[in-house]
Amino acid sequence: MTMASAALLLGGGGLVAVNVHAQAHEEDSADTGRQGGGAVAKTTTIDCPDVGTALPDVPGGARGRVDGELAAMDTQITRAYQRLARNRDTAAQDPGWVRDSVLGPLKAKRGAALDRIGQDIRRSGGSAPRRLGDLAPCTQRATDDDGADSPAPATPAPSAPSAPSAPSAPSAPSGSSAPPQGGAAVGGPVAADFQDITTVRPNVQRPRAGRSASTGTFTSACGTNAGKLRNSDNVIVAPGVTNGAHHMHDYVGNQSNDAFATNDTFAGAATSCRDQDDRSTYYWPVLRVQDGTREADADRDGGGKEGNIGRILPVRSAGITFVGSPRGKVAAMPRFLRIITGDAKAFTNGTANANAHWSCTGFENRQLTDKYPICPRGSKVVRSFRFQSCWNGRDTDSANHRTHVAFADARGACPAGFTAIPQLTMRLVYDVPAPRVANGRVTNAYAVDGFPEQLHKPVTDHDDFINVFSDRLMRRATDCINRGNRCT
Repeated sequence: MTMASAALLLGGGGLVAVNVHAQAHEEDSADTGRQGGGAVAKTTTIDCPDVGTALPDVPGGARGRVDGELAAMDTQITRAYQRLARNRDTAAQDPGWVRDSVLGPLKAKRGAALDRIGQDIRRSGGSAPRRLGDLAPCTQRATDDDGADSPAPATPAPSAPSAPSAPSAPSAPSGSSAPPQGGAAVGGPVAADFQDITTVRPNVQRPRAGRSASTGTFTSACGTNAGKLRNSDNVIVAPGVTNGAHHMHDYVGNQSNDAFATNDTFAGAATSCRDQDDRSTYYWPVLRVQDGTREADADRDGGGKEGNIGRILPVRSAGITFVGSPRGKVAAMPRFLRIITGDAKAFTNGTANANAHWSCTGFENRQLTDKYPICPRGSKVVRSFRFQSCWNGRDTDSANHRTHVAFADARGACPAGFTAIPQLTMRLVYDVPAPRVANGRVTNAYAVDGFPEQLHKPVTDHDDFINVFSDRLMRRATDCINRGNRCT
């Protein structure tokens, strides 16, 4: 079976997959490609609407309670999956059992949570989306898949009319499971998730800088997390919720980032950054090689219990650089601005918010978004991120953690009503043992940590940032960028 929990980046939705025909003898760590001798496996999925993206406007007074409800809905889906996984033979033989024992109870719990969310929003003076309860039902679907990431028709889950429609989810591939760790098995990556970087044509393009461009840079040296500060919390999305991310993060910069950190916590914390006026927190999912190593978190939430297995790869170098706008000057970021770039659920949500970039040293003019690169001998794997660089001028966060910031367009211009700010760029470099792909199978695979139902897809890579520059340092960085200087 393929272990999967379903904690959404934005909460309350997801795609849970379990291979209902896999047998114990098929659980081979060397095979994360096709099941048993190349046979096509049947993958049964539970597809739930994404509640978080349906709630772009939540009054400040209700956000804590709504975040808690979304986290609880994530746990409901996880438990529904676990029930399905424990009873895979029954599920394969009796679809009625899935409807009555898994989908029905899950719908009831989600419906109650949605009622409470609506009440919390209205009590705080807001307006909940109409027919919010339509987001309660989840659906089951079964697909035959040979490991390729190809879209498949599915019965759409109901969605609230006032909520933005989400892209249709591609079918989950049936990659075989690795050995259980902490009671869980992992699904993915599969052979189709990897590509030789030398076969990729140069594809990186940048907007042309205009005469008034802000061409300077400001670099903050914050280390590579040599002290192994890690947890599976996400204080932006799930404040106050332990294991809110359901996968492990590396942290650099601020040394007090956990689910319970507040702005005051961040302001008073130690930092790994060379300039002690940068107490910002920079964090990203760890990268692992599935080589059979039992990490310290093999039996813990966020780790092996949720399908994130194998040896955590240390970051060899971490570049943190703020750059300017090709169209003009940039304004200072507000302190405690929160930005998430990429979507940890891009495999099921679609690619509207995806922002993954994978490459290899020596080939960084070629980037992959939905494949992991296989690098030639002597070349290292590179993960790079370019954060949103436009700010609405008011808010340091938003209910869905996205609408207060935006990307510039292809010419580098911000949307109407948004102001250009220094753009955070990050470059993470890893020594990765090269995976081997042959006959539709991959061995020695590596993958980014993620929500297990996302099957460790490379498109789900994401990065998080909270600005805790001192006002003095932010002014210096902004001036440096606007003057065209190179500063640290």
